[in-house]
This record gives sequence, structure tokens and C-alpha cells, in this order.
Amino acid sequence: MTTTVGSTTHRAELLPAVRDFLSSPKQLLIGGEWVDAADGGLFDTVDPATEEVLVQVAQGSAVDADRAVQAARLAFESPSPWSQFTPRERSHLLWRIGDLIDEQSEEFAQLESLDNGKSLESARGDVGVAAELFRYFAGWATKMEGTTIPMSVPGREFHAYTRREAIGVVAGIVPWNFPLTMAAFKIVPAITAGNTVILKPAEQTPLTALRLGQLLLDAGLPAGVVNILPGFGDAGAALVDHAGVDKVAFTGSTEVGKKIAAGASKNLKKVSLELGGKAPNIIFADADLDAAIAGAALAAFFNEGQCCVNGSRLYVQRSVFDQVVEGVAAAARKITVGNGFDSTTTMGPLVSQEQHEKVIGYVRGAVADGATLAAGSAEPAADQGYFFAPTVITDVTEEMAIQTDEIFGPVVTAIPFDTEDEVVAAANNTVYGLAAGVWSRDLGTAHRVGSKLRAGTVWLNTWHADDVTLPRGGFKQSGWGRELGSFGLDDYTELKTVIAELR
Repeated sequence: MTTTVGSTTHRAELLPAVRDFLSSPKQLLIGGEWVDAADGGLFDTVDPATEEVLVQVAQGSAVDADRAVQAARLAFESPSPWSQFTPRERSHLLWRIGDLIDEQSEEFAQLESLDNGKSLESARGDVGVAAELFRYFAGWATKMEGTTIPMSVPGREFHAYTRREAIGVVAGIVPWNFPLTMAAFKIVPAITAGNTVILKPAEQTPLTALRLGQLLLDAGLPAGVVNILPGFGDAGAALVDHAGVDKVAFTGSTEVGKKIAAGASKNLKKVSLELGGKAPNIIFADADLDAAIAGAALAAFFNEGQCCVNGSRLYVQRSVFDQVVEGVAAAARKITVGNGFDSTTTMGPLVSQEQHEKVIGYVRGAVADGATLAAGSAEPAADQGYFFAPTVITDVTEEMAIQTDEIFGPVVTAIPFDTEDEVVAAANNTVYGLAAGVWSRDLGTAHRVGSKLRAGTVWLNTWHADDVTLPRGGFKQSGWGRELGSFGLDDYTELKTVIAELR
């Protein structure tokens, strides 16, 4: 494994548009206007590769949350410009936004790499997904049709139909691991259905959300349809508690998801949640081991391990256990950890000091409990920046915290198994159910085992294959509802039934 230390040299590589953006004030977007926080508060956003402050950002509060809700409500209610948009007009606008993101993709990618730490190559991929989300849902804007239901009783005839209508004001609260993509996850289906949105980006990574807000205005989105509220947990909590918010859409930890569900219950506002994961990745002895080893490394270390669907629990049939573990460990050692602006980097830093310390603490705790490091270290990978080496851990028991808890770092545990029943029981022995994977040349085995795994997404002989047309979400404590695909609109609409007697 190669490690390079974060540096400030990448600042010279920034596009002029990125430099201009960084030098401009970072305010709240409320009602189509960029405004300061009500109390004038600011917070720092930090480059995780250098630990240097990038910029200061306006810190939204409960007062600002109320301002944003009022703006969103005004934009939603008739006769606002947004309420007069036809589905076709919404479709055209969404497509235009996707094209604008593509045109400014390198600007977004540089901001994402600066703010989050991920490599530029990875950030470019995330930007592409965000643009495609706008274009995909542009097609659905004109296809949210109801159903005609014939009805009759002796002597009476009725005409009945259903229609899907926007819920109203949506609060979207997103995490820091895919800042722009997650912002699009919340904004796009909501406005496709005709809702208005207040987006609360993670305090660690607000920059691309703010840049997206400006792009939406430039594209012609009416004032107040999307509002951007950077800040901390108190701003998010104010949105959850606000009586003027009709729905909360959240992606993040299960712990916070439970708090949101409890807060939203006060007025029974609708809630959708994509929460934590601790995905099992099962490799049978008859698998294509070269493909399975490469897939296991991708599953474990993708996005610096900061991905809720990563395969952080590796189960390998005993006869090939040593071979697979050494293969994954060798892959980990080949990963170049460094600044995201370095073209040789394949893994950037973790997002923050807090996350860095959390991951280190879990690995140190596992070693103290008797686990063995097959690759990686329990120490930081550099003196500066929140770098951590991809780590493979063996001699793990099912009771260890490293095995049960979501770590959100480039760490994978490996445990041998003997029988199918044994590994299915172990894989399902978790409070989470977001993703899982099975590797076997026998497709009957792969499909049979996959059908037994309690997870919202199950990959067979692959990992991280995904598309905006496919729904995603979790079983158990990994969440409520589904995002993306045609199912992604269900949680942003109300279903109305209209019955009229024919006379």
C-alpha cells in the first residue's frame, strides 16, 4: 500500500469557477435569495486531506428553518409559479438541469473532492449519477397517472378514478459520503412530483449542495421550490419538528433515523429513511475466486469504505478461506491512499477527524479483543489529513463490535464458514438489512442463498452494480421506503380517490 500525505498543491489545479465559488460568501438559499443566517452564525468546512479550513458557511438555525419552510410553503401553494407548472414543463426543466450539471461536471467534481476528500475520479462518477437522476425522473414527470375504476351497484352507476398528487413541503436531510448524489436523491423525485424542498446538507460537506442551488436558479426553477439550509443537527431537528413540513426524507445513521421517526410522529408527517448497513458478502468455494476477490475488495473499500451498502462482513467457505483473505489483503496493499487531486490516488482520506478517530478506535478495539490484522493498521496512515489504510481483519467473533457495528471506514472482517445454513444464519444475524452478496458458479446456489438474505439489495457474483432505474432501501433497521426507480415517487405523492355518481 502506498500512502501520500495531503498537501495544498492541489489549490493551483482548481478551475477559475471553483476559485470564484470558494471566494464568494456561502449563504443560505431561502425563497430564491442568498441570505445570511438569522443570527449571523458561520461554521468552517474543512479539507480532510490537509485539515485546513476551505471556507466558512452560514450556519442555519431553527429560525432559518422556519424561514425556509415558509418559503417552500409559499412556493407550493396555488397560485405560485411552481403550482402552475405542467408535468411537461417540469420534465423539460429537470432535463435542462441534468444537462447543466454535465456542462459543469468538473467544477462539481473538484468541489466534491475538496470538501469530502474522495478522489477526483470517484467524484466525477458521482456527478454523472446526479445528472442522470435529473434526466431519468424527467421522464416520470409526465407519467404519474391515476387509474379509472368502474363501479356500479343495482340501480346506480359511478365513475371513480385515482390520482397522484404532491405531498407538499419536503425536508431532505442528507449525509456526507455522497454529498451531490444524495442531494439529488432527495430533490429530484420530490420536485418531479410537484413538491417543494428544503435540503439540509451535512455540515461536513455543504459545498456542492450550495453550488447546486445556484445552478437550479440559473436553470429557471422558481423561487422557493428548492431551499438550501446548511447547518448542524439543530437545523435538521427544527425541520423534523416543524408543523409546516409534510414529509422528511433522510439518509444517514440508524441512530439518527430513529430520532427523526420519533420527532415526525408528533404530527404524523410522512417519513422515508435509508439508514445504516453491515452487509454480508458470502463467497462459496466454487466461486470464480479471482472475480470474488476483486469484488470483495471493491465491496469493502469503495468510497473509502464510507458507503452504507459496502460489504464489510466477509464470509468465505473454509476450504478457500486463506486464499481469499490473502487475495483481498493483497488488493488492499495495492491501494494508493492520498490526496484526491493526485492522479495516482485510489483512496482519499476519511471525511473528518471524528470519523477518523472512530475507525481507528474500532480497529484498535478489535486487536485488543484478539483479532488479527491481515492487512492495514490500527494507526493513522499519515501525520496530516484523515488518512487510513484499507484494513482486513481475521480471527473475529460474531460478538465483537468490529463485527456488529457499522464502522463506515475501509475495514472488512473475514470469517470462515462450512455450510449454507450456517452462513445464512450468520449473515442475517444483524439489525441491519441494506445489502448483501453471494458468489458461486452454481447459479442455483447463488439465487437460493440470495433469496434467504434479508436485505433490500442482493448482488450475485458482483458488487456495487447499480442504476438510477432500480429501487434502493433496506429491511429491518436499515430504513423505511425505497428511493429511485419508479418506486422512488411513491413516497413523494399522496394517492387520492375520486368517486362521482352518474345521474
